[in-house]
Amino acid sequence: MSDYFEEIFTDVRVMGIFRGLTPEATVEICQAAWDVGVVAVEVPVQSDQAFDALATAVEAGRERGGIVGAGTVRTPEQLRRAVDLGAAFTVAPGLDLDIVQLSADLGVPHLPGVATSGEIHAALKAGSSWLKAFPASALGPDWVRAQLAPFPEARFVATGGVGAGNAQEFLDAGCRAVAIGSAFADPSAIERLVAAGLVARHL
Repeated sequence: MSDYFEEIFTDVRVMGIFRGLTPEATVEICQAAWDVGVVAVEVPVQSDQAFDALATAVEAGRERGGIVGAGTVRTPEQLRRAVDLGAAFTVAPGLDLDIVQLSADLGVPHLPGVATSGEIHAALKAGSSWLKAFPASALGPDWVRAQLAPFPEARFVATGGVGAGNAQEFLDAGCRAVAIGSAFADPSAIERLVAAGLVARHL
């Protein structure tokens, strides 16, 4: 399933991450991301309202051809509920090998969070080559470069504190993609992403 993320980040190496919004606001910001060529968006599922937002975004994604995943998946119950609602992939803030295995059993691509060499090693050993570098703003681009030396097969998605102003730094350091949130609610930030070549002109 590692090819899954390779495919969705082929042309636009940005994922939207939209946390804590109403279902209506979630769809609105998803549409803004899809409008500029972003393929995949993540909706963290930390409450019942968040699951409602996920379900609404999944439906909107079906109509637009956008891919919607569930984020902050920390328990088997959250994972199963997200999959039942149609989440195309799941994302976690940390590495839980039981969640990695359950995702594989359910046939759903999973992006576990890592912040140490030990976690990267364990994730790769478990078959997860695409990894969420979190929190990216605290780890920094130099951390990415340092980790890619012993783990060149790791495919990092920088998440946490990444926006229009620093996304390119993480991509230049070797990340395969970046996750960006509130920028998609700000037309000027979207323009900066367009100007940097990170997303397409409004489609």
